[in-house]
Amino acid sequence: QVQLVESGGGLVQPGGSLRLSCAPSGSIFGINAMAWYRQAPGKERELVARITSGGSTYYLDSVKGRFTISRNNANNSVYLQMNNLKSEDTAVYYCNVAKVGPDYWGQGTQVTVSS
Repeated sequence: QVQLVESGGGLVQPGGSLRLSCAPSGSIFGINAMAWYRQAPGKERELVARITSGGSTYYLDSVKGRFTISRNNANNSVYLQMNNLKSEDTAVYYCNVAKVGPDYWGQGTQVTVSS
């Protein structure tokens, strides 16, 4: 079965940048959208950014102007460029692929923003 392999998380100081990557291990058919979610301890999961098959994007208000979601249609990879990171961005970030049938989820990658 196809797996979503995430990378790019880590520890960064406030104001720093990270780029998260999500690469499927194989071909995925029937993709409707790709997205990044995050969940901080004691908090509910929230949608951070989403890009549809048509290229439309959505961003959580608190990350607008700082985060950019992009995709590679050839291999279905999805990326999240995160700039000017804040402590409030600290969370486990999960890649998501909405498709025909059950969604695919990445394993999660920790992003910690701290001085």
